[in-house]
Amino acid sequence: MFITFEGIEGCGKTTQIRRLRQALKDRDIPALFTREPGGTAVGRQIRAILLDPRNKKIRPQAELFLYLADRCQHLAEKIRPALERGHWVICDRFWDATVVYQGLARGLGLKTLERLRPLVLNSTIPDRTFLLDCPVEIGLARAWDRLQRANGVDRESRFEAESLAFHEKIRQGYLMLARQEPRRFRIVDATRSPRDIFRGIQEQLFPGS
Repeated sequence: MFITFEGIEGCGKTTQIRRLRQALKDRDIPALFTREPGGTAVGRQIRAILLDPRNKKIRPQAELFLYLADRCQHLAEKIRPALERGHWVICDRFWDATVVYQGLARGLGLKTLERLRPLVLNSTIPDRTFLLDCPVEIGLARAWDRLQRANGVDRESRFEAESLAFHEKIRQGYLMLARQEPRRFRIVDATRSPRDIFRGIQEQLFPGS
């Protein structure tokens, strides 16, 4: 089972993934928990470049190929081997994030991403994607609060510093993808309490539990 979590900044993915980690552990289900960018040693170096707010001059095309480089390494080194072992894989962001962030919000176009998709993914696509959806203002307020409490606003805040219009494009892009692939996507109301959100996720993954 390959599960991805998507959503705007501050939507609560990390909290729900942490809860899912415990739920799978309680059920003795072997699982890989990972993230993009930064799921490998190479990926962590790429992540440092991509999320550093000092790197304001990264061109959209360069940003795209850094993300794709991270994903190629991630798939080969972590995701595909875990799936081949029969383990669940739970990933914080995956291909859908590239579609909405670089394809839509950065304006590189969906056709560009569709041409690159087979080269990067081959046939590895998520079985289920949880889209944690909330208004942009709520998500960004949460994200900035988290950054300030964790390590200040000068680290990994390049995307949080983008305009509200940019983040609204992200949100609407995700909702568009969810409408296009209703069998894979599950839209989750991320304005609810973390407990209520996870109850809904758990019902999707473990019906009747």
